[in-house]
Amino acid sequence: MDLLPVIMAGGSGTRLWPLSRQHYPKQFLALVPGEPTLLQATVARAQALGGGAPLLLCNEAHRFLVAEQLRAMGCEGATIVLEPEGRNTAPAIALAALQATQGGADALLLVLSADHHIPDTAAFERCIRAALPLAESGKLVTCGVVPTRAETGYGYIERGAALAGGFAIQRFVEKPDAATARSYLDSGRFFWNSGIFVFQASRYLRELERFAPAIVAACRAAVDGAQRDLTFLRVDAEAFKASPSDSIDYAVMEKTGDGVVVPLDARWSDLGSWSALWDVADRDADGNVLSGDVLTQASRGSYVRSTSRLVATVGVENLVIVETKDAVLVARKDAVQDVKTIVNQLDAAGRREHIDHRETYRPWGKYDSVDSGARYQVKRITVKPGAKLSTQMHHHRAEHWVVVRGTARITNGDQTYLLTENQSTYIPLGQVHALENPGRIDLELIEVQSGAYLGEDDIVRLADQYGRAASNTPR
Repeated sequence: MDLLPVIMAGGSGTRLWPLSRQHYPKQFLALVPGEPTLLQATVARAQALGGGAPLLLCNEAHRFLVAEQLRAMGCEGATIVLEPEGRNTAPAIALAALQATQGGADALLLVLSADHHIPDTAAFERCIRAALPLAESGKLVTCGVVPTRAETGYGYIERGAALAGGFAIQRFVEKPDAATARSYLDSGRFFWNSGIFVFQASRYLRELERFAPAIVAACRAAVDGAQRDLTFLRVDAEAFKASPSDSIDYAVMEKTGDGVVVPLDARWSDLGSWSALWDVADRDADGNVLSGDVLTQASRGSYVRSTSRLVATVGVENLVIVETKDAVLVARKDAVQDVKTIVNQLDAAGRREHIDHRETYRPWGKYDSVDSGARYQVKRITVKPGAKLSTQMHHHRAEHWVVVRGTARITNGDQTYLLTENQSTYIPLGQVHALENPGRIDLELIEVQSGAYLGEDDIVRLADQYGRAASNTPR
């Protein structure tokens, strides 16, 4: 039976703020020096097992990030399913299983989270290959991580009777307190719950139909009403939102009599905090993990990351310091689980530092909001070769463009012309315009906006090669 990798690429990664943001969460970041992004590493692990082109599930806001990262690694033929709304893992996997069983087909699903770090790929492959015959026999297999400490941040799985290649599942347990976690570790009968699964698509749907029929009904209607949008598959939004929001553990794995756990001993981490990144990264002689432009003096046991400027530390111990263009985090290493409370404060205050970076990515490239003030805003815009911004106009602002690198093809009202380095143009308020890069290198330009309102929703989009909505959405 064919193996279909199913990669769950949703999630916001709030515990890794300020690097991880709602519109650019941790699965799209290269968090470990010398390694690709977590999503790309996950796809590569799946491809090494010889499976077919993967099926990825992500939300609307991340669709072009997923597509671009797949393109960059040469992954062709992937199916990208857009979830209209997060409804937890059981419905998401149901969408994949329904896709895999269309037309009477079937497949073994290898369900992976896009934000895990698994450095021992050989051990990972051995675990999955041990799971495959169990899944082919009708078992619903999960990979249980062999615990290395009394961890209170993970759920656990207790093993039962031994099977060829694994164990029957005795029970799932929630995140324990410290004493209970220690007893689990000492017993040798418990694994960390990794959220990695292997099973037949049809078998999963039968068990889901048995224990949570409302999920199957909603997801089936969502897939039946799906529409293609460029390389994406949009399921019917209203049908999918009608699904109960349940995890696969609660909906199926805790109830089925055919659950199996296979041990995974591959230095797995969900990279759920900055201290977890310190754990997995290479350290210097003083126990520091340093990334970017960083200088230290008499500093020990710390994680220091710079993205845009020099960061210097003197006489600090066991700190996490993360610098981005618009925010700096300083925390004790043993307190980083509480970073999410800062994210909650930002949300409650109506701020955007937890949603967007100063540098914002679009399907055509990116822009960096360099400066802003009363009635003006300055951006540095980068357009990829062959890419084009939507044809649009603005009700409240005019724009000046200065090319600093590459060649720009400008549509400005009835005129179309080329600009090269050190040339500029002016887009009056209300003028229909477009910007395109016809060259082979990145186009970079400085945009100066002026007007009474400079929000990204002051866009009337008239045409767009990326299939985005016609008006009032980010360019």
